[in-house]
Amino acid sequence: MAVNKSAFQRYRIIDRCIRNSARPFPSKEDLRRACEEELFGTDSVHICDSTIEKDLRYMRVEHDAPIRYNRLNKGYYYSDEDYSLDQMPLSETDVDAIKVAANILSQFKHTTLFNQFEAAIDKIVNRVTIAKDVQDVAIDKFVQFETAHSIEGNEHLEKILEAIKSNRVIQFGYQSFQSNEGKLRRVHPYLLKEYRNRWYLIGKSEVKNRMLTFGLDRVYDLELLSLKFKRATDFSADRFFKHAIGITTSDALPVNLKIETNEVLSKYLLSQPLHHSQELVGNENGAYVFTYYLLLTYELRMQLLSFGEDVKVLEPQELIDEIKDVAQKVLRQY
Repeated sequence: MAVNKSAFQRYRIIDRCIRNSARPFPSKEDLRRACEEELFGTDSVHICDSTIEKDLRYMRVEHDAPIRYNRLNKGYYYSDEDYSLDQMPLSETDVDAIKVAANILSQFKHTTLFNQFEAAIDKIVNRVTIAKDVQDVAIDKFVQFETAHSIEGNEHLEKILEAIKSNRVIQFGYQSFQSNEGKLRRVHPYLLKEYRNRWYLIGKSEVKNRMLTFGLDRVYDLELLSLKFKRATDFSADRFFKHAIGITTSDALPVNLKIETNEVLSKYLLSQPLHHSQELVGNENGAYVFTYYLLLTYELRMQLLSFGEDVKVLEPQELIDEIKDVAQKVLRQY
């Protein structure tokens, strides 16, 4: 039987109330009030008596909770004083799911932003590993995760996040891939974004007075200044990247992109769309036509080129010409 998050939270609260030796034999009203106070605080959200009755019944049936009612004291108790919902055994499905989540967590424990939780993450991973023997085989023998190599710049995450939360201006040196010389930048930080195992800062440049994207692996001598900035209330990360693939945006308008693919690539795109604007608009003689509404960014061009001969750009003409030019340059190298 499936159970939602709020219901399981109530079970935990009821379990603690029943096991509370300082206030034994809690009544149904006591349990109801405890759930309301812990889940909703001072908000006027009401939990029905029937909800508590269902919770008690569910705990008895699904978790073998030895809940009994004492008529003399007019309250509930456990006939087994050692019982606790915390000792509830996990199913194999539960353990597998937790192991997958723990493995994902372990990949981030060495980054600056998460290193204060490294010990806690290790405890979770170790506890899950021995929590239940799933057919005597560890989950990592069946599931292989993509492991990111350590990328320079991750040490800036914590400081930049602090600046974003406190609306403080940051200053740093920046070495772009296009220039051999670093430049001093002063930025109003708005957002940290990860893309393909690299972290990026999206912030407003004081010099250019517009939003720019900076790769943290090219940032050096980062400083948090005492200066405060007024955050633009109309900035939305979702809107900022709405028409983009990757981390690059521009002031240009999105364009209607149309591509033609073979049957194999079409199945890949249907199962994992390139962008939320993707639409399959045609299917004839093994050729599948997709349309998008996107900015012509560097990441988009690289993605299309990576498909090689399996994709053909039908429009816009601007992008067709660029793809042709790149293809000819590649051919000349061989």
